[in-house]
Amino acid sequence: MIGGATLSMLRSFEAAARHGSFKAAADELGLSPSAISHSVRQLEDVLGARLFERAGRGVHPTLEGMALLSRLTLAFDEIRQGVEDVVQRGSKLLRVHAAPSFAALWLVPRLKEFTQAHPEVELRLAADTEYARFIADDFDVDIVYGPVRAEGVTTIPLGNEMVTPLCSPEIAEEIRGVEDLSRFPLIQSDQKQVRWGDWLQKNGVARPLNRPLRFDRSFLALSAAVNGLGVALESTRLAERDLQAGRLCAPLSGEGRDVSYAGHSLVLPRSRPVRSPVRAFVRWLLTGLGADSAGF
Repeated sequence: MIGGATLSMLRSFEAAARHGSFKAAADELGLSPSAISHSVRQLEDVLGARLFERAGRGVHPTLEGMALLSRLTLAFDEIRQGVEDVVQRGSKLLRVHAAPSFAALWLVPRLKEFTQAHPEVELRLAADTEYARFIADDFDVDIVYGPVRAEGVTTIPLGNEMVTPLCSPEIAEEIRGVEDLSRFPLIQSDQKQVRWGDWLQKNGVARPLNRPLRFDRSFLALSAAVNGLGVALESTRLAERDLQAGRLCAPLSGEGRDVSYAGHSLVLPRSRPVRSPVRAFVRWLLTGLGADSAGF
């Protein structure tokens, strides 16, 4: 009860005001028109205000009724959305947030395997460089590139990735050693933790980049390499499909000293129970990356 008004009174008024008819409101709520009319009169008595103007078989909200209706519409919409969210979250909804390049190059090409194994799961995927907002309850899991800065989360490293020079087969034919890299533009991803300067220094090359081409995402850098713009320093995990298809080559594999590092992590909110769709996804993801999924 709110200020003497019951939820049934408010619901009857809201439906009648929305339809402009007691009969239509009664049909929607499974009541009789007289029950709706009685409930509205009770509400008017409680509030001490006239809420409707009667006009034949129809009704129209007064100014007081319109003011109440505007608030109730928002309130009932929130209640409906809350109920829908609980129903969906409790059964099949899975909301995944991921770093853009990981989502585009590794996750999406494999999602068919997950959806076929778990057809009951309703999957939603978003990808950007912002962290998932677990406090606002927007996502269930996040796949993060780089350091994890969120608080109150469980972090699972997704294993090491090998970073090596990658290029098209045509360019690869002309690269026999590290020194040959100086003949081609070197493609740099601005978001990459491992930079060309790091790799060149590790391989004994002190010269600066040769005509560097810069892109702000790994998937763009790899696409540039596939199209023959130059040599990209990228993760073989992200480039796996292009390497298998022969669109990219690792010309210095076994020749240069490559960099291995843990680039991506799986992040889950610590305060929430792990629901079955989340558990299924985490197990599938860790298994696909060759990581230990025994804890799930």
